[in-house]
Amino acid sequence: MASDGLFDPLRAAARSAGRRRTAVAYPLCESSIGAAVLARDAGYIEPVLVGPASRLLALLEAMGLGGEGLEIVDTPDDETQAAQAAAALARDGEVAMLMKGSLHTDRYMGAVVARDAGLRTGRRVSHAFVMSAHAYPKLFLLTDAAVNIAPSLQEKADIAQNAIDLARALGVERPKAAVLCATESVNPSMPATLDAAALSKMADRGQIRGGDIDGPLAFDNAISRQAAEQKGIRSCVAGDADILLVPDIEAGNMLYKELTWMAGAGAAGLVLGTRVPVLLTSRSDTVQARVDSCALAVLYARALEG
Repeated sequence: MASDGLFDPLRAAARSAGRRRTAVAYPLCESSIGAAVLARDAGYIEPVLVGPASRLLALLEAMGLGGEGLEIVDTPDDETQAAQAAAALARDGEVAMLMKGSLHTDRYMGAVVARDAGLRTGRRVSHAFVMSAHAYPKLFLLTDAAVNIAPSLQEKADIAQNAIDLARALGVERPKAAVLCATESVNPSMPATLDAAALSKMADRGQIRGGDIDGPLAFDNAISRQAAEQKGIRSCVAGDADILLVPDIEAGNMLYKELTWMAGAGAAGLVLGTRVPVLLTSRSDTVQARVDSCALAVLYARALEG
């Protein structure tokens, strides 16, 4: 797809940053191991496969990868224990990133956010997709379409800060975040518009840092300067957003799937607000999306390393 070229500078930057050791939790299917190997070959990661060694070795042999010399950390044949072992490797500094294999998302994320895993920060954990679309001239972030169901105002503030930090790690000097609602006007009957206005003021007062935030903004005037001008909206964010912050997971999930499945948008995703980058791939993700997510994680890891 034409818009896919927008990811090329990001890919090049990730390759120049160097591979990061990455624990791949319970990768007992061809797609998860295949993505890890492709990400290694692209210059992004050094995979450490965490799971039952006998099954992993048999799968590698069946895939023709028996001679690849991939590192394996042997665990019992149990998804939860594999996820916990992967999280412990990150906690102890043995790996710089975590990647989901073929285990259930709840078990994977449960191990990541567990208090004794040592990977949480003082900030809310959230998820962001980095996307490319034919009708938009640059990459943009969509958050949160995967983790937070109905975030409060303070949780939205954390989601916004996480996304701004990621955008800056990707090279956007001062990211512009549009807080999406069904309208660009504050309406007391629509709580999301009140949150949007509050987030804008929080950014003005330095409670959210490193970027500009404006809202409420409807989708059209967030991504189209013409639409914003037609409605008389004066904003440095409107029509030029780097980040689209949605009101809840339903809006975010639908927008993400509409963009990918109907508009052919490219996407890569990452869990934010943890001490190390956490890759949360889906069974429906393309191989390219999985590999590009590794590139994102490398750049975010470099930012976290300072």
